[in-house]
Amino acid sequence: MKDSLIVFRLDQNYNKLSVKSKYLSILLKIIFHLRFVHLLLLIVGRLKAAPESNLWAFDLFAVGLHPNKTMENSINTLSKQHLKELIRRFEEKRPEIVFEWKDPVTEAEGWIVINSLRGGSAGGGTRMRKGLDKREVESLAKTMEVKFSVSGPPIGGAKSGINFDPADPRKKGVLERWFVAVMPILKGYYGTGGDLNVDEIHEVIPITAKLGLRHPQEGTVVAHFHATEEKKARIISQLQQGVKKIIEDAHYSPDTGQAITVADMITGFGVAEAVGHHYRLHSENLQDKRAIIQGWGNVGAAAGYYLSQMGVKIVGIIDRHGGVINKDGFSFEEVRDFYLKRKGNQLDAMHLLSLEQINRDIWHCGAEIFVPAAASRLVHENEIQMLVDNGLEVVSCGANVPFADKEIFYGPTAAFADSKVTVIPDFIANCGMARVFRYLMNDEVKISDKAIFNDVSSCIEEAMVEVHSNHSEKTGFTAAALEWSIGKLV
Repeated sequence: MKDSLIVFRLDQNYNKLSVKSKYLSILLKIIFHLRFVHLLLLIVGRLKAAPESNLWAFDLFAVGLHPNKTMENSINTLSKQHLKELIRRFEEKRPEIVFEWKDPVTEAEGWIVINSLRGGSAGGGTRMRKGLDKREVESLAKTMEVKFSVSGPPIGGAKSGINFDPADPRKKGVLERWFVAVMPILKGYYGTGGDLNVDEIHEVIPITAKLGLRHPQEGTVVAHFHATEEKKARIISQLQQGVKKIIEDAHYSPDTGQAITVADMITGFGVAEAVGHHYRLHSENLQDKRAIIQGWGNVGAAAGYYLSQMGVKIVGIIDRHGGVINKDGFSFEEVRDFYLKRKGNQLDAMHLLSLEQINRDIWHCGAEIFVPAAASRLVHENEIQMLVDNGLEVVSCGANVPFADKEIFYGPTAAFADSKVTVIPDFIANCGMARVFRYLMNDEVKISDKAIFNDVSSCIEEAMVEVHSNHSEKTGFTAAALEWSIGKLV
């Protein structure tokens, strides 16, 4: 019967090993048995990860315990199976709450997906794009739950999504009617913010304030922290000050003469810091590494700015309507100008290459660093292969779910990239805004540029160090990070 028992078969040839020294033989046996114990622990972990399956068959020959293969292959196979099972259980679990909305005035439609009310609350931003559907919102809600396992607070993941063209002049009215409809949820147990094509400072906060919400995160403060009225007022005040805070420290702002806020820069800052932490973990120099940025909105532009500030050469930027390439690297001043001279959330530069030309050339121009920071599910396997063939070392995910897979987490494109280079996943690299919310929800924190930005950098570093301590190889980083993070949720 399939899956009826655990069968351990040890190769008889093991006891007939021919070695020149009895001491070498003893050493080999010690190593073998230590690895065998490790394997047993992995099997137990896998059984715990799938308690609904009480019938198992496991043949060590089947996964590679053979004189011509190493025990490491067996362990790696088990680890992959364990990760696959964790992801399956997490992805297949139905969201606890799905709210659906149809705008009575326009063709707009929208959803809130709350994956769970872990800790009594859930959080996730509000996005808008033409063609968005409920599946995309559900994927992002699950991603947010994993992200909160890194950034805190320990709450459920959620996401709001509106299927509507953000360039349509009726956008403001759509958002206003949307927030009227979802206000009871926001006041009760859900905290939101800005996301793709929806601005935190200029849209979410002012619209919800007019409707009586003291801050878009008020629902989380109420439902998760169970704070007294006095403490609740204090936390909300910190959120109001910190998120909208205009950056005064020239180290963090491209131009302190402009009203550039923490919310504008913090996610891209974290994406860039993740790259820096990666090279420090491996004792390598970041200086003069080359980078390609996909998307020049708030996340991509900020990441490019901070990477250039660190000494990285930005050699290419691809945006929705075109891009620029300089194989020698744009100067810091040029990158800063690219940031400051954007038109809305789009790159505006002299000698802008057409989208067709940039998409043909950029993957071959050569870079060690790639930052996907545009919409979800845009990066294809052939593009990763071209980047790898031209020197790619690390991917820092600024976009949520950047790879063009139907799976939420570890589809074939994500797995391919993870097998070739270091891929720092979105739930670590772009957790900056979520971490700021968590920081400002602490009681009586210091609200300064340095304190907020350092906290985000430290949070990302701690997560990467934790994953690295259990998985020191450069490839497979996303797989190890997923096993660590989802393991805390299922």
